[in-house]
Amino acid sequence: MGSLKLAAASFAAGVTFYAYAAQAEGTLNLICSADVVICEMMTNSFEKETGIDVNMVRMSSGESYAKVRAEARNPKTDIWWAGTGDPHLQAASEGLTLEYKSPMLDQLQDWAQKQAESSGYRTVGVYAGALGWGYNTDIFKRKGLKAPKCWSDLTDPSLKGEIQVANPNSSGTAYTALATLVQIMGEDQAFDYLKKLNDNVSQYTKSGSAPVKAAARGEAGLGIVFMHDAVAQAVEGFPITVGAPCEGTGYEIGSMSIVKGARNLDNAKKWYDWALSADVQSHMKDAKSFQLPSNKNAEVPKEAPKFEDIKLIDYDFKTYGDPAKRKALLERWDKEIGAIAN
Repeated sequence: MGSLKLAAASFAAGVTFYAYAAQAEGTLNLICSADVVICEMMTNSFEKETGIDVNMVRMSSGESYAKVRAEARNPKTDIWWAGTGDPHLQAASEGLTLEYKSPMLDQLQDWAQKQAESSGYRTVGVYAGALGWGYNTDIFKRKGLKAPKCWSDLTDPSLKGEIQVANPNSSGTAYTALATLVQIMGEDQAFDYLKKLNDNVSQYTKSGSAPVKAAARGEAGLGIVFMHDAVAQAVEGFPITVGAPCEGTGYEIGSMSIVKGARNLDNAKKWYDWALSADVQSHMKDAKSFQLPSNKNAEVPKEAPKFEDIKLIDYDFKTYGDPAKRKALLERWDKEIGAIAN
């Protein structure tokens, strides 16, 4: 825990954006859908800078959406930060989140601004990351496994029991993977692929980053994750090699939304503007967070996977963030994959 506090301290010391008055008071109820280390660092830094007490709950993006939806008549959350954009867009389309045009908007990358525009300014992009995998080179070498280059390689029988991926009902990462495969292959072919992949999957986790953490610990050979989550394990010194599929891959726009009916609206807006600043986003790497920041002036971590080096599909955020489409895909996954999961 000491290194976390040190990171938070160095983060807060470097942040100069919006020196809110020391007497700033009140609370903020935050759902954080990023890795717990960055969630805690962001929370500690915001509290130190603003004097606002943050009640932070860490949940995967699918769980976060479900919580916001369940509490719609009596919101207990003020702001939802991070996690894949699809559930944020779904919440926006259902009127669960509040329209807000931050004064920081003109500092953001085009993809972040488009995320805001497409949602009627009910959500905004805070970072981006491409989907891929991380595999344990020690395990692959010891077992004589071939390094995967393509999605098709992951169904090879030699990888039986070696793969972990999250459940798309709870994980935005896994839903992005599901929607990506549907866009690359077509829906029926994608589900045929997922049935074959299931033969090699040892566990469907709740959290999107958990599969590569399991691979880092030697509990699995490979985890299907956002590439920056695999990079984080490699930077920590684990024998993880990061891969991007040859057929192409999808990507996330990690997003942020203010909950409609937020009890601490002014403080929610303060977090929103603060989290979009270049200073704050430049320090996310201090918590081993290697996404591409949405602020054009933020420092891009040198370890971050570069989009120009990855074959990205033209991911259809509008279609796959639509509540009806999402519901239909998840119901089909439950029926055809979840029902036969190991």
